[in-house]
Amino acid sequence: MATTNFFRQVARLNITGSLLLNIAKGEDDKLIVSVLLQNQGCGDKAKSLIPPLTFTEIPQKIDEAFFQDIKSPMELTSAVMVDMENYLKQVEAAKSQSALEKSKASKPVTAPKTETKQDKYNAAMQKVDELEKKGEFKEAWMKVPMAEEYPEHAEEIQNRRTSLSAKFAPDLFNAPATPKPLEEPKKENDPLYPAYATGEIEQEWEEEDQDQNN
Repeated sequence: MATTNFFRQVARLNITGSLLLNIAKGEDDKLIVSVLLQNQGCGDKAKSLIPPLTFTEIPQKIDEAFFQDIKSPMELTSAVMVDMENYLKQVEAAKSQSALEKSKASKPVTAPKTETKQDKYNAAMQKVDELEKKGEFKEAWMKVPMAEEYPEHAEEIQNRRTSLSAKFAPDLFNAPATPKPLEEPKKENDPLYPAYATGEIEQEWEEEDQDQNN
């Protein structure tokens, strides 16, 4: 059986896409052969403007020159559609990049970061550390944050206050280290009730008793 090598020659064509072959009988024993290359991967609608390659000849002549006649046009058409698709991809990439740049430009400027509650706590405790290193324990104790304001650090705050108060106790709030004994208030002489010595009063009573006996 004779071989035509038709499909082998089709495989040798350097094309991308699908080769559509339409064969119809014409007048005078001629064949009307149209060849159209389609590339579904090409999104450019302009590809539909590319017409099919058409031959109207007797079968013998078509056999002799078919692949020679379609090779260059089909490969050129394939290259054009591939370029069209690459062009579209580049256009889309440019659009995306442009949209991204516009989005960046439209974003509001982020305000500088404000001081957080944790930042304030850290700053306060750092001040406490500095005062403690200077030996200013009372001042450091007074600078310790309130546990009510930072309940998440309540235990640490309490421990720090206890540690600092131990370093200046018992002279807390300028109180004396040991209490002074209370002194008896001095009694002033009252003109209505003059103070007499006990001995003098007893002597007066004895003299009065002797007078009465005599």
